[in-house]
Amino acid sequence: MAASLRWIVQLHKDVPKAAKFYSEGLDLTINVCTLRWAELQSGPLKLALLHSLSEHTMQKGYSSLLSFTVTDMNNTVSKLMALGAELDGPIKYEIHGKVAAMRCVDGHMVGLHEPA
Repeated sequence: MAASLRWIVQLHKDVPKAAKFYSEGLDLTINVCTLRWAELQSGPLKLALLHSLSEHTMQKGYSSLLSFTVTDMNNTVSKLMALGAELDGPIKYEIHGKVAAMRCVDGHMVGLHEPA
């Protein structure tokens, strides 16, 4: 039997703030949220947010990159920026649709794609 993806885990300094970011900014469903752990649902996949006790780990950039398909790039970017995200370069208009890279509240990279 092949391995299957169970979690995508990210380290965060403030788990509830990060859960709010993904819930309100990308409409993920929060299944569980404590100060140290959160589980968010995105279709069949779960995103786990884990509190990092080590600043060294956070500074070294041990992180995942999450990529999301969105239906309205401009609205999504605006919502995420209002929640503390920053664009990492401009929104690009490619032949296959709009793409953007953002850094969330703890600096993790979030990729967005709006199909053409």
